[in-house]
Amino acid sequence: MNNFTALAGLLLASTTMTPAFAQDNHDVTVVLAEEADVIEPCMATRSNIGRIVLQNISETLTELDVRGDEGLMPRLAESWEMTGDNTWRFHLREGVKFSDGSDFDAEDVKHSFERAGSDQITCEISRYYEGIDITPEVVDANTIDFTTDPAQPILPLLMSLLTIVPSETPLEFTRDPIGTGPYVLSEWNPGQNITLTRRDDYWGEAPEVTGATYLFRTDAAVRAAMVQTGEADIAPSISATDATDPEMDFAYPNSETTYLRIDQNVPPLGDKRVREALNLAIDREAFIGTILAEGTQIATALNVPTTLGWNPDVQAWSYDPDKARELLEEAKADGVPVDTTISLIGRTGNFPGATEVFEAIQGMLSDVGFNIDLQMVEVAEHEQYYSKPYVEDRPILVGAQHDNSRGDPVFSMYFKYHSEGRQSGINDPKVDELIEAATAATGEERSALWSELFGYLHDDVVADVLLFHMVGHARVGTRVDFEPTIATNSSLQLSEIGFK
Repeated sequence: MNNFTALAGLLLASTTMTPAFAQDNHDVTVVLAEEADVIEPCMATRSNIGRIVLQNISETLTELDVRGDEGLMPRLAESWEMTGDNTWRFHLREGVKFSDGSDFDAEDVKHSFERAGSDQITCEISRYYEGIDITPEVVDANTIDFTTDPAQPILPLLMSLLTIVPSETPLEFTRDPIGTGPYVLSEWNPGQNITLTRRDDYWGEAPEVTGATYLFRTDAAVRAAMVQTGEADIAPSISATDATDPEMDFAYPNSETTYLRIDQNVPPLGDKRVREALNLAIDREAFIGTILAEGTQIATALNVPTTLGWNPDVQAWSYDPDKARELLEEAKADGVPVDTTISLIGRTGNFPGATEVFEAIQGMLSDVGFNIDLQMVEVAEHEQYYSKPYVEDRPILVGAQHDNSRGDPVFSMYFKYHSEGRQSGINDPKVDELIEAATAATGEERSALWSELFGYLHDDVVADVLLFHMVGHARVGTRVDFEPTIATNSSLQLSEIGFK
């Protein structure tokens, strides 16, 4: 037991609490690393929101099976087919009601899509549809067409991200989300907890979990201790050093890639030698098995190796601080302002050990001659640096994670690397062309184009500082029956939880 775990256990033991295992009903308590600043369905692709909202309050048209081999499954859409080169038709499930009692129909789907992409509201979901012109058209109450330009061969998979809200939902973030899912938001005490309660009129099979309370603790050791003592049932994210109980702790495949986004539009980061020096200065191997778990992989692309088009020929950056210093001196001699202060922005609760990781990176970069100012911020403030318009016109490295568990780079490449992408730090015509071509392609051509893009971004553009493909650890209490999956990183379906 490490000191943090021991301390957390003593603190918890000294407080008066009602253990989760003593509850007679089938409520569960989940302890998360980050508080949800909003509970808005169109923001459910952000992990701290998705674990509460996605498929619990708000559902999608389709759903990717990550526990079996069924692939893309129906949810609110029962079936779909192509009716032309550019048009997909979705047949919606009948008899579904929202939690306010209103009927679900095609107008709700149309409004949900248009709302997510409206410039009057900043929805994260819409970033996955950027670069594709998508037009929804209601055929009848239970049928809707989506016409795309260019043709979009995996549109049904893209629809696994679109959370459906009633057509009356205004173009502003809601504090009282209305969805078709099996749960409703019954209580929200900002800074303290969020409670969901099971609906009696849900269209599908009733889950075993009758209600869920979400608590928020930034310290991974405290989260682990809360499950150990019975104050919580599930901590979906704990550190590898706290995963010491083989009966309660699970390592699970994690689709997150940790990286530093470089904004190349601001000196000195526009100089390729500076970006190479950033990569050469970091000893990635030193993090694995220390701050980060054994099994963590060094990244050569923003997507994990199981993604379509993975390029095995791309080699990870070596650790070569002497070469990094040499490159910086060479750039400085050519007038590049390498002494400029560069802000390194990290997200406090992004992953267990995040602060320690970014502090170590700051030290490594400083050691080769960079002037690095580290700022660790909460999730809401982090968004100012992560998405356009960027908050300040100064050199910034944004430390972040990207999750793509759906197997195709289309869920990543446009908004991360296209010159018009909302989280892109580059402006490269060849990158834009490759993304646009791959998005519309099928089969072997699609895979080959993505593979070419991965190599070009890493070797020629040096688009960012790729760090790690992460491994997740969760602690699950003895009263519940739940095993985390690759999806646990971004969602936590209460319907998948049983009781022993």
